[in-house]
Amino acid sequence: MKYFQAKCNYIELAQIYNTPLYLYDLDSIQKQYTSIKNSFYGFKSLICYALKANSNLSIINTLARLGSGADCVSLNEIKRALLAGIPRYKIIFSGVGKEDYEIKEALELGILFLNVESEMELLRIEEIAKELIQSHSKHTISQARISIRVNPDVDAKTHPYISTGLHENKFGLDMQSAKRLYLYAHKSPYLSPIGIHYHIGSQILDFAPLLESTHKVLDLTKSLLSANIDLKFFDIGGGFGITYNNEVAFDIAHYINQIIRHIDALNLTAICEPGRSIMGNNGAILTRVIGKKETHNKRFVIIDCAMNDLLRPSLYHAYHHISYLGDSQVGETQICDIVGAICESGDYIAKDRELPLCKAGDLLLIESCGAYGYSMASNYNSRLKPAEVAISSGKHFLIKQRESFEESVKNELQYLHQET
Repeated sequence: MKYFQAKCNYIELAQIYNTPLYLYDLDSIQKQYTSIKNSFYGFKSLICYALKANSNLSIINTLARLGSGADCVSLNEIKRALLAGIPRYKIIFSGVGKEDYEIKEALELGILFLNVESEMELLRIEEIAKELIQSHSKHTISQARISIRVNPDVDAKTHPYISTGLHENKFGLDMQSAKRLYLYAHKSPYLSPIGIHYHIGSQILDFAPLLESTHKVLDLTKSLLSANIDLKFFDIGGGFGITYNNEVAFDIAHYINQIIRHIDALNLTAICEPGRSIMGNNGAILTRVIGKKETHNKRFVIIDCAMNDLLRPSLYHAYHHISYLGDSQVGETQICDIVGAICESGDYIAKDRELPLCKAGDLLLIESCGAYGYSMASNYNSRLKPAEVAISSGKHFLIKQRESFEESVKNELQYLHQET
């Protein structure tokens, strides 16, 4: 099954931009964002795109022009969101390891709120806010707007590396601890608790755990409102799964319909943080076959895309559909491992995959790479990061040029001391 629907000439793209090459279907990205946004139609809501899925400025700007906010997990992601045109009052700062300088600058920037992950973090935010308020600088704030991430102890039934809603995970606070910190923040002159948040994992294919989490957090929210804590936002997180192979993704609109009236009844604005569900199937990697290798019991197709370009198969044993774009005759197929040039046995894109007989120069399309593809890319083995190209209305344009060797060593050369 082919998931990447952009109309383009792959041979032309490979000739112009070389391979491996990241491709994005802007039309489908906009369509998917709008579909999620329309699920909240008639209710107060804010869609905050999760930048960790893909933080290219052109992608963010495309969503910003549709009214999107941003869910950020580092100060640099906040800066990217602002550069791409997302207003500061639509930006959320999440993550378990915010450093003091990040908290300080986020408060100075006046973003919507910071998501608190622990008691330690709450106290640090309070102290930094106190220092800012008492400094009487041009960045003086009245209070630090916060939300607390609640860990509802619900199994998202997804890969353990991307499950975040169990007590064994590092994220968020249990219900009782969260309530205690809300009461503390409510009394603090330096904190303003305006939201409540939960996010139980990524690539979730069954919305039952999400529904269970929602009702648990709604019960806590009602208790907080009864205690005169003036919450404004109910953040349901994201994590909506997509189809990589033969999975059946749930209907996001149906899930939203199950919960939105309960949120609206409390006069709260619903916040949603989709990332993968917007980007995943709307990105692909165009790659070229370098050659093939056969042993007595194995066939390998070696391509110019490697684990530094796409880490998900090596990290998660993730499946990505691969489309053959060459000219082998129908009926000629081979079972093979599709691998890159990295000096690691873990460097593979697919194992035991049936493909038409490949020869050097043939093109393959690795699909469903729009989320956590380029954003997890590296320079391992001193390989250079690929270019990124967007496609819209049948036209293609560069949104990030291929990295050059000179760029990759620029920050080291000035410190290079050679003996003469």
